[in-house]
Amino acid sequence: MCSRNGIRGAALALALALSGMAIPAAAEVPDFDADRAFGLLRAQCEMGTRKPGSPGLEELRQLIESTAEEHGLACVRLCFTATDPLGGGEIQVCNMVVSAGPSGGERLWLGAHYDTRPVCDRDPDPARRSEPLVGANDGASGVAVLLHLMEILGRTPPSAGVDFIFFDGEDSGTTGAPGTYCLGSQHLARTWQDMGSPLAAGEPRGLILLDMVGEKDLRIPMERYSLAWAAAWTRQVFDRAGQLGLHAFVPVPGQPVIDDHEPFLRAGIPAVDLIDFDFPQWHTTADTPEVCAPESLDQVGRLLLSLIYEP
Repeated sequence: MCSRNGIRGAALALALALSGMAIPAAAEVPDFDADRAFGLLRAQCEMGTRKPGSPGLEELRQLIESTAEEHGLACVRLCFTATDPLGGGEIQVCNMVVSAGPSGGERLWLGAHYDTRPVCDRDPDPARRSEPLVGANDGASGVAVLLHLMEILGRTPPSAGVDFIFFDGEDSGTTGAPGTYCLGSQHLARTWQDMGSPLAAGEPRGLILLDMVGEKDLRIPMERYSLAWAAAWTRQVFDRAGQLGLHAFVPVPGQPVIDDHEPFLRAGIPAVDLIDFDFPQWHTTADTPEVCAPESLDQVGRLLLSLIYEP
């Protein structure tokens, strides 16, 4: 038995067919190239540390900008000065926003931090704890997924707007002082609606944050702050992963994590943190490409492509 909406839909389709007009096809989701994404992860690690003030961080900023330019996407640096929580003095923090699809309207926000921790303070070897982090998983993995998605959206524009947000100043905080982390996202959560902001013209459908999504044998539960403050959005994302058969996403509560999504949750914006925090190499010299896998990036990329092209 057809509903009235179904009858109307069938009648419209018949009328379009008789008039010779094309019937809109269902959205086609582009493929995600896991090897390409993994290459982008390696490329970041080859830049060396991306800690505040480093040549590697500026090189990565330029890569984000050149990727956007090559694929016809708008890119804006949003810079401000902050106090360095670890070293004192001033550091420049630059969030970067890349926009794809039509301007304005409801928009999907996809984020990741692109800086790395200045020290490997959890390394099992005390002599190496002052070394800067390579950050293959903690930093490069989420950025690699976003960079490849920028390439895809440049070739196949989405029907609704998407903003890629690269957060700076996430990982320079001091242990036991949560407010000293996530400097870029704290600032952007306060200022995204300011005049001149590239985000001000649209309304966020929700933020999906990627952090440590490249580890081998990836397992992403529902981060607890996301589940508590944005339950509907979190379940929508994990339900889609289930529909796609993506086994890395486990719809059970995980531990709470202070991360770049939290300032937006506090600002009333739905946000979910996709993070595998069970990562033994976290903040150690062993966070290198060898502990990551293209298959993990593939699961995350396929999920985001589905949410972009089949909203």
